[in-house]
Amino acid sequence: MIQLNRYLGIVRASAWYDLVITIGFATPWTFAAIHHNLNILILKFGLPGEFPVFAPVHMLMANLLGSIVTVWAIIRLQDTQRVFGRYDAVARFLFATWQIYAVAHGANVIILVFTLFEIAFGVAESLSIKDGDLPT
Repeated sequence: MIQLNRYLGIVRASAWYDLVITIGFATPWTFAAIHHNLNILILKFGLPGEFPVFAPVHMLMANLLGSIVTVWAIIRLQDTQRVFGRYDAVARFLFATWQIYAVAHGANVIILVFTLFEIAFGVAESLSIKDGDLPT
């Protein structure tokens, strides 16, 4: 069990993480730089799995993801609520599921670094809150 104020701190921390990590996905230009730097890491460490050049439709999907997650992060920072943490936990478990699915089907294992954060924040946002701290 966790105190409500600590729980809301976790929700805010997860929002900051999302903002920092995904804002770069929101435009084709910033995502191209992120993709390039991830490719450098993949080559440097010889990580297995595919990490191809993005076609325009792939770029569109990355930009849509970056845009919506950036907005969702700002909402959670501006109006941090317990219910937003619960919804975010569900979204994180879905993201983690599809990331693991992608790696199992040949995507580069560098994706699993992001998966660890998705699972960690998902578990933290799923914690029980002390009854005395719940709003009436």
